[in-house]
Amino acid sequence: MNALFDRPRAEIAPGAVHLPGWLPQARQAELVAACLEWAKPPAGSRHTVLPAGGVMSVRTVCLGWHWIPYKYVRTADDGTPVKEFPRWLAELGRAALADAYGDPACYRPDVALVNFYDADAKMGMHQDRDERSTAPVISLSLGASCVFRFGNTANRARPWHDVELESGDLFVFGRESRLAYHGVVRTLPGTDRPDIGLPSGRINITLRESGL
Repeated sequence: MNALFDRPRAEIAPGAVHLPGWLPQARQAELVAACLEWAKPPAGSRHTVLPAGGVMSVRTVCLGWHWIPYKYVRTADDGTPVKEFPRWLAELGRAALADAYGDPACYRPDVALVNFYDADAKMGMHQDRDERSTAPVISLSLGASCVFRFGNTANRARPWHDVELESGDLFVFGRESRLAYHGVVRTLPGTDRPDIGLPSGRINITLRESGL
């Protein structure tokens, strides 16, 4: 968190809530350690190949269900079972939703996508629409800061909001904004967080209900 300025809670769009500094430093370090362990094979992180042949610049590891464009399966790209979605991560998701919306009771996430960004990685504008559930998406940021672009539900064009996400930030989008287009424009140089066990780059954890 930038020590010079307070970063207040903000509703970026209806149903889209940014809670800066939500994770304390110690919990950030715990999550980084878990993510680095999940990234190891088997069923470890990989660059996802898109149907048209393009390769995503982020590396992704999945928990609970394995995402391939554009569906969920139980087997990772290396042919091994997808890694288990831990109960404690679901509890963290419910706590996040409680702070964002005040209503965590019905939230039962069963899938996580963990994305690893190096200095050059980006994420194009897209919708999270491969889930059968319309429950909110919980997004946790670790490591280097990024410019997160949160758009509208109609298309990839304006209007959109550019939000700087720092390590420990929580971003929740659901309700009217559940199918909003969103992406990561860039990571910001000079914002790495070796103090939480991530010498360089950024990790983003998103929790969802698959509805499967």
